[in-house]
Formats: sequence, structure tokens, C-alpha cells
Amino acid sequence: ANGQSFETFAAGDPQAPLLLFLHGFPEHARAWEKILPAFADKYYAVAPNQRGYGQSSKPTGIENYRVQHLAKDMLDLAGTLAPGKKIHLVAHDWGASVAYMMAFMAHARIATLTVLNGVHPIPFQRAILSDREQRQASQYMRFLRRDDAAPLLAESNYARLMAFMTGGFGGGRWMTDAERDQYLVNWSESGALEAMVSWYKATQLTVPKVDEIVTDDPLARINPTMVRVRVPHLVLWGEEDKALRPSCIDGLETFCDDLRIKKVAGADHWIVHQRPDIVIPEIHSFLKSHEGTL
Repeated sequence: ANGQSFETFAAGDPQAPLLLFLHGFPEHARAWEKILPAFADKYYAVAPNQRGYGQSSKPTGIENYRVQHLAKDMLDLAGTLAPGKKIHLVAHDWGASVAYMMAFMAHARIATLTVLNGVHPIPFQRAILSDREQRQASQYMRFLRRDDAAPLLAESNYARLMAFMTGGFGGGRWMTDAERDQYLVNWSESGALEAMVSWYKATQLTVPKVDEIVTDDPLARINPTMVRVRVPHLVLWGEEDKALRPSCIDGLETFCDDLRIKKVAGADHWIVHQRPDIVIPEIHSFLKSHEGTL
């Protein structure tokens, strides 16, 4: 798809409506491993490793990780898996950025959009610039943009990278020893870490130092019609997220035609792993309410 090769995990009938699950950083398609089977009776549930992850293609060069290329990857992949059919999207973290761009680029091909602790670019940039708490929380992005980010993340058996998942973005315990071992295997794939941090180096988001004075929001100049979500949209939001603070979704409704936000207490950035008991029925209910959009 889009000149790249993608490793995918799937459950369900390939003739059923396509339900595409997009992972975030520093995860893997297996993040959805416990979720996919719950949708296999009615959907073709597919979780791809996106560009740079697992055994999917890892082109060199930061330009190759611009979000428009990542979105084109998934649109083309969906076109291969379900030609001529609309797509249901479920996305987390960076996967949400890709899913939003897919909705901006090709809303007629999207049936529904579900986002779990992920952000629309305009409210997110606004939060980074105007909310000190969010700016502080986003400083990790400055680290990941460093030239030496990849080798530093690999030090001490990927200790810093594991810390993102067990403390930096949340803190709630959820990872089993088997899951930990699987992440280490995936991060060890040749070229994976450099590709993964390239997503951060390629983004046009501005992340100033905590006390830096910034008066210009470059994304504020974007025509709002170009970043409007015109499809039914559900946001599931773990309220204890340390990486994405509540201000990230302030004003999101002004960019959406049909938005529902469900806040989940007792969950943080890793809501997919922590609260499948809520995630699965909420997505099922949302999809059922919009079955006529296909």
C-alpha cells in the first residue's frame, strides 16, 4: 500500500465491514490483540503496524514520516483490504493523528472515527501554547526530536522507552512480563527506533520550552474547513493521562459535526490496556448507532 509493506493482524471475515485499528507510540499493532476478537463477529478487524513499526516498511529520511504520508498509507491499505467500502477507524495516541488526517483528506471514505486518548492537531497545539501544564507534559517531544534520541532510547535495554509506558504517559500497572518481552522484540527490529522518533521529528507541531514566550500559533492560520471532522466521532478519554492533559480536547466540538466524548475515571494514557471492559462496549455501542453510515 502506498509503495510500502505492512505487517497486519486481523480477526473476522474479510468480506465484513472494515474496522481499522491504529496504534500509537511506542506501541505496536499487538496493542489491539485483546480487542480485535471482540469485533470479529460483525467486522473485519485489522490492526496494521504503521510505517516504521514492527516488520512494516521503514523508509529512511524524516520527510517520509510526515502525517500526510502516514495517512495515505492507511487509506491505501484500507482500499486494498476493502475496495470501494467505507472504513470504521479506531485509533490511539499517534494513531489518532493519522486517523484525523485520514478524515480530513478523505471523509467520504470514513464511516466513523473513534479516538482513545489522542488529539486533533488544532486544540492540541493550542493547549501546548496556552496551558503550562500541557506544555510541561509535552517536553518529552523535544527529547524525541534530538539527533541522538534513538540511541539514547536503546540504552540499558530500552529503559527510557519502557519508562514512557510505565510512568511517563500514565502509571497504572497493566503490562505483563510477556507483553514487556514483546515490546523489547519490536523495538529491536532493525531501524525501528530511528523510524519511530522520525514521527516526532516530522511533525509541524510547535513545542516551546516551558518558560519560552510564544505569541504565534502557526496552526491557527489553517482554514477550519480543512481540519473539520465531518463523520460521527467518539472520543474515549482516560482522565489520568499524564501526557495529554484535559486541555487537549477543549474546544474539539467546534471542529466536529457529530461528537461524543466519554471520560473514563481510573484510566490514563493506556486506556486500551487498562479498561477493555469499557472500551469494547463503548465502541460496539457507537458502531451500532451508526450502522447506516456504510
